[in-house]
Amino acid sequence: MVATLRVVLDQLVAPTDPDLAEASRELATALAIAAPSGCEVEAIVPSGEFVPVDGLAGVRRAGLPRRELSAALQMGIGSGIAGGMIHSPSLFAPLVRHDRVHDNDQTVVTVWDLRAWEAPDELPRGVAAWQRSMLKRAVRHADAVVVPTHSLAVRLTEIAPRLEDRIRVIAGASPLGFAVPTDEVGRRRHLDLPEGFVLLAGGPMPSESLSTGLAAVAASGTDLPVVVIDVEDGHEPAVADIAAAAGIAEHRLHVRGRLAPADRAAVYGAAIVFVAPSRRAGFPWRLVDALTLGVPVIAADSSVHREIVVDGGVLVDEADDAQRESALGNALRAALGSTSSVDRLAVLAGDRGRAFSWREAADKVWLLHAEL
Repeated sequence: MVATLRVVLDQLVAPTDPDLAEASRELATALAIAAPSGCEVEAIVPSGEFVPVDGLAGVRRAGLPRRELSAALQMGIGSGIAGGMIHSPSLFAPLVRHDRVHDNDQTVVTVWDLRAWEAPDELPRGVAAWQRSMLKRAVRHADAVVVPTHSLAVRLTEIAPRLEDRIRVIAGASPLGFAVPTDEVGRRRHLDLPEGFVLLAGGPMPSESLSTGLAAVAASGTDLPVVVIDVEDGHEPAVADIAAAAGIAEHRLHVRGRLAPADRAAVYGAAIVFVAPSRRAGFPWRLVDALTLGVPVIAADSSVHREIVVDGGVLVDEADDAQRESALGNALRAALGSTSSVDRLAVLAGDRGRAFSWREAADKVWLLHAEL
């Protein structure tokens, strides 16, 4: 008898979050690769065009498009996709009453960040409310809730105490095979980027702390170009204003949006250092990219960064924004002070980056469902 793990891949039909779409695809691929003997992976998707994933045994389509299916799930309607062993890389899942003991039905969901609870105004209208509503359903019906760090597990327990014994920690990772491409120079030319720069990621939302990061770059005294990636469409002028306010000349600033993995890796290939100023309670995807590719990391100290970086970079512990800007600037100045300093931090980052793997995450997911 074949045991089928059914993975919800709604983001590959109608993506609303690029990081979540990438994580969903990578996890599904890794789950298929890591499937134990006698096990297989099947996708559950809304109706619509589905981006194929290698290794899937089949695809089960719901009768509703993503928007309508999202509303149905929020109301507790299984919509024909409930039942069996279900794993969702998000809260998008049929969180309804089921019998794990007698029918072997399981439902596991994932929470990657807590912005819906800690900074709901930064999310599109309705998204924060939907996530909070789905977490309430998870409290009642999920067999387990996966989070990427222990610090997020602690915070989630504070938000939803009844979940405590059902929370499991499984970290995310950069894409399988994520590496600087052989045509990196050509890709950077196509993106109109310089060679050798300070790299940051994020937009003007307060929780991203981009103003702190750019002020720190200015305070460091470096004259290197500054590249900011992951800037949402329409937010470029706001980022330019933040940089100008920090004292970074317009000609030094290069703002780019969301990039495909190969282009993103090419950008990291020319980054001298990555600065991570945010202290938000969420999985730091771009920071993990930097560690994976051995890019030196200067990060604001936080419970999440402390757990992700460990000894793979420099953590700056200052609670006050102004002091953090100065401390990050000093750390950046020290890191860029010599070639040996940059090289040492690159080695530390690369060593730490090997701790993150979708294959390892997939093994843990299979083990979790076996334990359930």
